[in-house]
Amino acid sequence: MKIAMIGTGYVGLVSGVCFSDFGHDVICVDKDPAKIDRLRAGEIPIFEPGLQDLMAKNVAAGRLSFSLDLAEAVAGADAVFIAVGTPTRRGDGHADLRYVMAAAEEIGRALTGHAVIVTKSTVPVGTNRKVAEAVRASSPDADFDIASNPEFLREGAAIDDFMRPDRVVVGIENDRAKKVMSDIYRPLFLRDFPIVFTDLESAEMIKYAANAFLATKITFINEIAALCERVGADIKSVSKGIGLDGRIGNKFLHAGPGYGGSCFPKDTKALARIGQEHAVPMQIVETVIKVNDQVKQRMLDKIVDLLDGSINGKTVGILGVTFKPNTDDMRDAPSLTIVPALVGAGAKVRVMDPQGQHEGEALLPHVRWVENAYHAAQAADVLVILTEWNEFRALDLAKLARKMNTPRMADLRNIYNREDVLAAGFETYVGVGR
Repeated sequence: MKIAMIGTGYVGLVSGVCFSDFGHDVICVDKDPAKIDRLRAGEIPIFEPGLQDLMAKNVAAGRLSFSLDLAEAVAGADAVFIAVGTPTRRGDGHADLRYVMAAAEEIGRALTGHAVIVTKSTVPVGTNRKVAEAVRASSPDADFDIASNPEFLREGAAIDDFMRPDRVVVGIENDRAKKVMSDIYRPLFLRDFPIVFTDLESAEMIKYAANAFLATKITFINEIAALCERVGADIKSVSKGIGLDGRIGNKFLHAGPGYGGSCFPKDTKALARIGQEHAVPMQIVETVIKVNDQVKQRMLDKIVDLLDGSINGKTVGILGVTFKPNTDDMRDAPSLTIVPALVGAGAKVRVMDPQGQHEGEALLPHVRWVENAYHAAQAADVLVILTEWNEFRALDLAKLARKMNTPRMADLRNIYNREDVLAAGFETYVGVGR
């Protein structure tokens, strides 16, 4: 089948590459000439393990290409996917749909035959029907169907998630659209991965509900971690004990500095806004948003306490600034709250992140970027672990301690044991919920 993928951000690029690996002919479209030039040269603008090799394979096979010309890509396509950004709109917390609607209008003008227009972007309930209206307004005689196909890709594991999904959700209105979407996902049908066909509104809601629930789970365990610290319990044992309950499950029960990234922050805010607009307040979700902000502040307080309440003039080593490992994504990362606060209070901050420097240099000014964890620890008064990259899990703790001015560690991901850290020469170790 011929597929046009509008948008080469994280979702669009991963989806386009993976669809081409299914055997479809895919053209990925973007308005940014520099990005298209890089993609044509075999470079990817994001860090995602395995994506560059998979992209090169399918370009070489002639199934995948990149273009600035939306009309050329859409003409004759069986399906046109909209995978543009829906950032949080300033002022009201709603998803900004400008890019989605602009794409819909342009697609309508470019259609030359029947196509299914598929919204891959995360959008509020009712958006797909607005997309249909925009297409009809731009081209009254266009022959098309609408489908909602939200993505559930984890950054750092996106290819595996796409190829071996927990489920694929597809919102459709008729059998014609169902047939096209079934053909697109045929490789997954053949391997018996669950494909959930439903209506447009339910598909849109499934995406928001899933992300809000996972954000709630993270925030819940972070609140329990705070209580563990007061009563002397260990959050790792608590998480394991409740996670073994099949009704709860062990995923997203790791205490830390709060959730971030491209999905949870904006999707919880959007869902809260949708509830307000329909007079059905999402009180749990609204509380999750508030508590997550408080968690980040609580992590900052831990660091300040380790510095005896005085930040000015102190040197802080930071290990990891991306919102999670195996990605270069800095969006709404806890580091964007914690690091600027330290800098603003007069700290000298050294940062090491395996993939975060490119994005981080613009987002975290006035910090010094260093090559490895030991450089981050040099003459530091405290070492803070913010992201659990694998290369931070087996550091030479004694070497770190020797390099520091005062060997103190704030392990905000609980990747070390207190006893091991202290035995290596650190004078103080603080984790989360322990």
